[in-house]
Amino acid sequence: MSWTEHRDTAADLAAYAAFLEIAEGLGLSSLLDRDEAFTLDEVMSAARLAEPAAAEFLKALVAAGLVQEGAEERQFAPCADMAAKRYAAGYLSWSLDANRPYIDHAPEILRDPDTARGQYRRDGRRVAVSSRWIGSQGFYPGVIEEIVSRKPRRIVDLGAGAGGLLIHLLGSLPDSTALALDLSEAACDEARRAAEEAGVGDRLEIAHRSVESLVDDASPVRGADVVHAGFVMHDVSSTPDVLDGVLRACRTSLADGGCLVVTDAVPYASGEGERSFSALFTYLHAGSMDVRLPAEDEWTEAFRRAGFCDVRCTRLPMPGSRVFVAKA
Repeated sequence: MSWTEHRDTAADLAAYAAFLEIAEGLGLSSLLDRDEAFTLDEVMSAARLAEPAAAEFLKALVAAGLVQEGAEERQFAPCADMAAKRYAAGYLSWSLDANRPYIDHAPEILRDPDTARGQYRRDGRRVAVSSRWIGSQGFYPGVIEEIVSRKPRRIVDLGAGAGGLLIHLLGSLPDSTALALDLSEAACDEARRAAEEAGVGDRLEIAHRSVESLVDDASPVRGADVVHAGFVMHDVSSTPDVLDGVLRACRTSLADGGCLVVTDAVPYASGEGERSFSALFTYLHAGSMDVRLPAEDEWTEAFRRAGFCDVRCTRLPMPGSRVFVAKA
């Protein structure tokens, strides 16, 4: 690829990320993500915009190639490759938007990390949005396939956020129930709302708790056929006793034949296509969040210390990400 082609690709990606973040803030992502067309009136209602403002924003999306005009007047449709564009834009959004405090204050963090780390925090919403965009193709499909193939009756998601993964799984597994555990009260409230809206509220329990709390009370994971933890175990990995306690709580609480599915990252992955983003992911976690990512063999050893004897590791599309499936 020539420099000019690379520059144009970067310019397009920057525009996609900016427009999609604006759309997210306006509440329009659900319209842009669906397969069927939507109307100007739906945009006005969802975004609470007057017609001139809504029409001008849609004009810009059409010009950018993110939206196309529909067959009927005042009708529009997402571009055919919207999912791919949103996925690609997610990396830019996570790197430069979600982690903006760490980039802006890098000198202070490097010079006095103990003080600075407590002062500069990321916006949880921006982290969640960009992670969802990356996850749409970077790690969710592989995890969903792994879990659905097992046809679990009971699923628990640790660090579930707004419950998007569980809501999707419950839609695919009509005979299953699930529990979403998260430390954020706002995320738990959003999970309840989203589950009701999706028609699965009667099958989804919410536990407003930390992952670490499982060491003293493992009741949320008791009897689960599958326990999933997505990019949350590395937050406790720096305290081996806590990590071991959480993993043991999951192992001893699983139903017969159950498994633990952990989606997480390894440091400084050097595989083809992994190097650059994995380096940034590793560096920001270590330097700005004081989170040291375990290497692949360290993850595997932690599962074995907890009593899991069958551990499988698979590389996922997001650079540096892996899914570990551990069975007792």
